[in-house]
Amino acid sequence: MSDNPVFQQIKSEIDASPVTLFMKGTPVFPQCGFSARVVQILSHMGVPFRGVNVLENGEIREGIKAFSNWPTIPQLYVKGEFVGGCDIITEMFQSGELATLLSENGVPHSQAA
Repeated sequence: MSDNPVFQQIKSEIDASPVTLFMKGTPVFPQCGFSARVVQILSHMGVPFRGVNVLENGEIREGIKAFSNWPTIPQLYVKGEFVGGCDIITEMFQSGELATLLSENGVPHSQAA
């Protein structure tokens, strides 16, 4: 599985930043409501993150689903670990779990929920 060039590319995208969001569109111009919601949460929390636009690369768009074994986009990674998609991130934000996860991983953010 690690010989898969798409998986290697995905891993290098994840490793390039402590917080990486695979999304449709860009952080400045999300192209789906779910991606926009996760961007809004991360921006509200002041989390520095890197967006990867899956619409620019069909192999990554399909590969990320197999890589994480998660069928939908967006997908959020913190320090190389898959955290979840839009619903999970929204729930974690509302419960305060997202702030805790970020703190535990040394990711700067505001505590505001």
